[in-house]
Amino acid sequence: IPDTGVVCKGQFEGKEVIGIRLNWDKRYITLAPVATVLGLAFKLYDPENLLGDKEDIGITCALIPTSHEGVQIGDRHFPMNMAFMNGTTYGKDVFIPLEWVIGGPAYVGRGWRMLVECLSAGRGISLPALGTATGHLATRMTGAYAYVRQQFGLSIGKFEGVQESLGRIGGLTYSLEAMRVMTAGAIDLKLSPSVVTAIAKYHMTEMSRTLLNDSFDIHAGRAIQCGPKNYLAHGYMGVPISITVEGANILTRNLMIFGQGATRCHPYVLKELEAAANPDSEAGLKQFDELLMKHVGFALGNTFGALFQGLTGGLLNSSPVAGETAKYYKQLTRMSNGLALCADFSMLMLGGDLKRKEMLSARLGDVLSHLYIASAVLKFYEDNGRQVADLPFVHYSVQRNLYEIGRAFAGFFSNFPNRLVGKLLKGLVFPFGINYQLPDDEMAMQISDALLKPSVIRDRLTHLCYLGEGENDPTGSMEQAFLAVHAAQPLMKKIFQAQKDGKIARKLPLDVTIRKAAEVGVLTDDEVAQLEQMNKLRFAAISVDSFKPGELEARALQA
Repeated sequence: IPDTGVVCKGQFEGKEVIGIRLNWDKRYITLAPVATVLGLAFKLYDPENLLGDKEDIGITCALIPTSHEGVQIGDRHFPMNMAFMNGTTYGKDVFIPLEWVIGGPAYVGRGWRMLVECLSAGRGISLPALGTATGHLATRMTGAYAYVRQQFGLSIGKFEGVQESLGRIGGLTYSLEAMRVMTAGAIDLKLSPSVVTAIAKYHMTEMSRTLLNDSFDIHAGRAIQCGPKNYLAHGYMGVPISITVEGANILTRNLMIFGQGATRCHPYVLKELEAAANPDSEAGLKQFDELLMKHVGFALGNTFGALFQGLTGGLLNSSPVAGETAKYYKQLTRMSNGLALCADFSMLMLGGDLKRKEMLSARLGDVLSHLYIASAVLKFYEDNGRQVADLPFVHYSVQRNLYEIGRAFAGFFSNFPNRLVGKLLKGLVFPFGINYQLPDDEMAMQISDALLKPSVIRDRLTHLCYLGEGENDPTGSMEQAFLAVHAAQPLMKKIFQAQKDGKIARKLPLDVTIRKAAEVGVLTDDEVAQLEQMNKLRFAAISVDSFKPGELEARALQA
């Protein structure tokens, strides 16, 4: 943090008080151009020892009204051509009273913990919400488009290549919704789950990036033509913003998830560090020795436990539920044991070097992350009444998580600095090899089929998707076309039968086919009107925006 504050005396509201003279110059600050209160982190120094005998006090946080003399805001960035309020703020020799420090004078130098806790709450709400909303929109609209859009006389959703991508969109959206509910629930309980929110921030933004790419692939040219009819483009352009803000994803994955999780989630490491820092050395040493013995016992238990789990494949583990998902609880227990073993060995053999082995610790973070995601999915399934329609989504999500856990472990074992220890750990955790597989094609097809028809699971999984009511609203237009095409299927079957019987020629445009069907008595007048309305809605839904020569240039000049 390059921004600084110096404790000194100064004038505030006509009185001389002890305060802080600040200098800062920040960029990329969310909402800075329109903020009324500025949250500022800076390094605090006390050269005159006004607060005590310590000169370098450390990172401190303060809340400063933006109307305060010397505070400069207003300039904004233009991230990815989006209306995202993000900008600069700076101040030179700005004096503030000491009471503006968050927590008051007693909390000077304690800003790092505040930053971590504030960041954990913020990144656990805004960015996961954005990722989930992206999933809801992409799932509902892509499923509708894949059904409405036809090629070679078939909805493109019937092609297996499209089903593979649509299955991935649905599976990832189910994981996103499960993580959103679980993570936001923890924050609602007044918790500050820094590790969990780091997991949510990284994986939910990455999942939204993946499913948006799949959605673009399915929409093809419909997705890249910007204009009022496009419901995907702006979200796609905004993805890099969510990837980079609140701790860039590279930083989050490589430094924060396992870096914080290794101490916060371990039953003894954090307590050992606190014991080592105890100012009462005798009491600290006694406490440390007791914890160390427990830690050794914990590590030995994990070693034999991991081997037992590996030899039995986790089949003897207990499960809190019965049915199709019971096997997943057993595997998550097994992988949790394996992670505990590998984390202990890593900290024991690498010590402080582990934080510099970022690719290695990131893989352990991946294991922890996918254990959390799979747990969220299983809890979400249970909390929603174990709906049978959810099972393909649950299977897809958890199988994907287990596969990613296996892949992360494989990279960890093969890249462990001591290759002999790496092989030993692999032999303990996976004595018969890593056998987790990605969800099979049938699973993707089941998810795709669920998204290609009106259903309760489709509505529950996409309930955050905005659907406009007017024909000119792009999401409303697509949804109306989707429902109309579905409702028209019995009439289309009558036409197909007539074509098979030779009453109507094949390969005619649909509007011509409808008229021919009416002429030969296959369709009534009401049925003709229904099909013509369906065809009108379908054409409007798959159409894209176009602009007259000079229209875009004129808009640019007006802007």
